[in-house]
Amino acid sequence: MSNTFQVDLRGIVDLLSHHLYASPRVYVRELLQNAVDAITAIGPGHDGVVTIASSDTTGDGTLRIDDNGIGLTEAQVHELLATIGRSSKRDELGFARHEFLGQFGIGLLSCFLVADEIRVHTRREGAAPVLWTGYADGRYAVRAGDDREPGTTVTLLPRRGAEHFLTGSTVAELATTYGSLLPVAVSVDGRSVTTGTVPWELPPESRMAYAQRTLGFRPFDVIELNVPSAGLTGAAFVLPTPVNPASRGGHRVYLKRMLLSESIEGLLPEWAFFARCVVDSTELRPTASREALYDDGMLAETREAIADQLRGWLVRLSATDPRRLAEFLSIHHLGVKALALHDDEMLRLVEQWYPMQTNMGEVTLAEFRARHGVLRYAATADEFRQLAGVAAAQEVGLINGGYVYDAELIQRLAATDPEVRAERLDPTDLTTRFNGLDAETELLLRPFLAAAQRRLDRLGCEVVVRAFDPVTMPALYLVSRAAAFHDEFTAGRDQADDLWGGVLDALSRTVPADRPQLVLNHRNPLIRRIAALGDAELAGLAVESLYGQALLLGHHPIRPADAALLTTSFLGLLDRAVPGEETR
Repeated sequence: MSNTFQVDLRGIVDLLSHHLYASPRVYVRELLQNAVDAITAIGPGHDGVVTIASSDTTGDGTLRIDDNGIGLTEAQVHELLATIGRSSKRDELGFARHEFLGQFGIGLLSCFLVADEIRVHTRREGAAPVLWTGYADGRYAVRAGDDREPGTTVTLLPRRGAEHFLTGSTVAELATTYGSLLPVAVSVDGRSVTTGTVPWELPPESRMAYAQRTLGFRPFDVIELNVPSAGLTGAAFVLPTPVNPASRGGHRVYLKRMLLSESIEGLLPEWAFFARCVVDSTELRPTASREALYDDGMLAETREAIADQLRGWLVRLSATDPRRLAEFLSIHHLGVKALALHDDEMLRLVEQWYPMQTNMGEVTLAEFRARHGVLRYAATADEFRQLAGVAAAQEVGLINGGYVYDAELIQRLAATDPEVRAERLDPTDLTTRFNGLDAETELLLRPFLAAAQRRLDRLGCEVVVRAFDPVTMPALYLVSRAAAFHDEFTAGRDQADDLWGGVLDALSRTVPADRPQLVLNHRNPLIRRIAALGDAELAGLAVESLYGQALLLGHHPIRPADAALLTTSFLGLLDRAVPGEETR
């Protein structure tokens, strides 16, 4: 046995009118859609006119919208205005044509956001006029209407508290926002709100002024968009200032010249956060509320096509106006680099035009490769700061890969081009470029090194003496990647519970145990004086202080033991530097 759903019509009307739409403001859009569809139904060559009289003009608090469209018969009134959820009859009656803006009739439900009663007075050529009256509680009535010309008049009687939505200033603002690009003449209280032109067809300076007026910024550039498969035309306005790459900028999207929304997401790929679009489409599908785009294959295809056009603009800019491209990259480098991670053409553009920070100044990857052959980079900004000066003194070029995407771009460039060599500089690699000491000097320094090593053994640091530039740097703290991993592994083992601690203890036997190095620079006069001290305690304090300074200058993490050493060595040196008897 089957049963029929029991539907509370009052509840359905409330659900659709109050929860389908985000704001009562959309009621003007829905009224305009129905009016334009009625005009479109007559066919080409008909001069459509939509006239809106606000509550300021009607004098009785109502709003009235007239169109000279095709009108409805009584049968169509029943099918289109009083039936929710059926489409077959709509198709048979001729109101499902491709060129229509919306779902004729159902848009009237949005009017219950601002009205308690809706009256539709309509007449089709060759048929009797009909008056349909709908109420917010779900009731409706149909009777013969007064004689009139073919077309439709919709009258809204305001609900309490919503009267301001029917006033002249509000209706004119909403009609201009939603309907200014419509191909039919629309007026509010006798004033036209349609412009007859679309912004992407304006002269360049006028497009700039449009963006300033409508989007709130004067664009860096305007990129024309055209996706025939989606019936899409429009423009992408490039932002003149940096924005957060994680922000999802909304786009102004029109469907058949009617504004869908000013904040549509998903039209562009995520990397194109530097552009805001204004487009019109005949093929993209709106959601039921007509406030977003339906995420289907057509939208995905459109998004990819627009991405290709933005990519093409960047390539053309690199070929025709490199200075302009450099200016763009200085503003929106994050978006271009994000694209380059997946796009070979953009990767080459970044290689040729985007300047990266190096210890030889700001140069592009192409220039760096021409000078040094190998794209040698530091993976973090702290690592770069630690090694840049020393590497430069050894004539080793070093790129700061610590900025967002830079290290990944260098790695991808080497992976896609067999002629490109890239390697991450291990801090301990620099020691191979340092000069060793002659045998006599090493023999003389052996007691000092042994004493210094005893002072730093408890910190897990190895002390070595080398000769390197710059002479002004007395000591350098170097940690190999293996040693850094070992420290992180040990810290994790110390924080683990008994079960995982046992597992990590077993694994620790396979983890390399390289120790960090404190490299003392024998070319530095201070190091030579410390090594020559006859006072072992004072020399030990000096080595501990050099260790702490090297940690700080290299932006290395300071462990509790390191912090304690910094304090005791500093106070110890002060105590030795300020001799004399203690006074009361």
